Amino acid sequence: MRFLLQLTNEELKIKINEYKKKLDVAVVAHFYQRDEVFEMADITGDSLELAIRTIDSKAKFVVFCGVGFMGQSVKVLSPHKRVVMPKAACCAMASMIDGMQFDVSVKALNDSGISNENILPITYINSNAEVKAKVGMMGGMVCTSSNAKKIITTALKEGKKILFVPDRCLGQNIANQMGLKSAVLGDGTNIADADIICFNGFCSVHQLFSVDDIKFYRKKYPGILIAVHPECDPAICDASDFVGSTSQLIKYITELPEDQKVAVGTEFNMVNRLRAKNTYVLSSTKPECPTMNETTLRDVYDILKSIDEGEPLNEILVDENTQKWAKIALDRMLAL
Repeated sequence: MRFLLQLTNEELKIKINEYKKKLDVAVVAHFYQRDEVFEMADITGDSLELAIRTIDSKAKFVVFCGVGFMGQSVKVLSPHKRVVMPKAACCAMASMIDGMQFDVSVKALNDSGISNENILPITYINSNAEVKAKVGMMGGMVCTSSNAKKIITTALKEGKKILFVPDRCLGQNIANQMGLKSAVLGDGTNIADADIICFNGFCSVHQLFSVDDIKFYRKKYPGILIAVHPECDPAICDASDFVGSTSQLIKYITELPEDQKVAVGTEFNMVNRLRAKNTYVLSSTKPECPTMNETTLRDVYDILKSIDEGEPLNEILVDENTQKWAKIALDRMLAL
């Protein structure tokens, strides 16, 4: 054990690759993972992309380098697979709401005169399986940052109030794009008058960016473009040139002319590997997701070792009823 603790990253990579050849596994990694972990992955992408692509993987074990709700999505969509996580990390946004808090949110709408029959819940994919199941039971569906506008447009055709959980920023930004009224639970705004009622959750990383950061870069580099994720505050999105999901940001930025400067408002690890030149992080601090950055090469090695020894660590398990209803909520989205 002492010897293993002294292994360099390069030595760990060799041992990880040896296990990958030996075991029936697929290593998947989210874009926000550390570079050295990202490099070890067989499948990379954003949260939904990873869940969908692993459906087609023939591997018995999915080693998911990300955070808990992502591993759960893989398990929900591919219940026959064994999903393990090198680090049992939890997304801070997803942990802001559980099944009980979802019920409390529904009751708040009821208390304002909105009956359950007139509520259509939509949950951002950044939520745990229990919340997705609750949404599924109420006839609702899941959305991602890339398809939220399409999902909400479809949902509004039912003539119901949208309860959007857990990210208030994404809900507000979509409402602004569509010219709709939004309200945030608990902030004193008129719930009954809103089209989209948002739970008061947020991403701590995307809260780091400010309008002052945008002003700084526009002054320092005239002609620079500002590209941000819709988990940012609406004021940031309104002042930006492009707002898009992780995958949309990657496409937008990598297709820019090489000499075009761009400042990007999203997680550092992803921004850092986008382009070698003329790409800046839209923050005076380093916007790293603390839970995404918990996973190390040693963790990946340890999880593969545990599979080889027949005692997998950090296995994702979802009970049958939760799996059923969470899958219904996801399938409603995928059908669109």
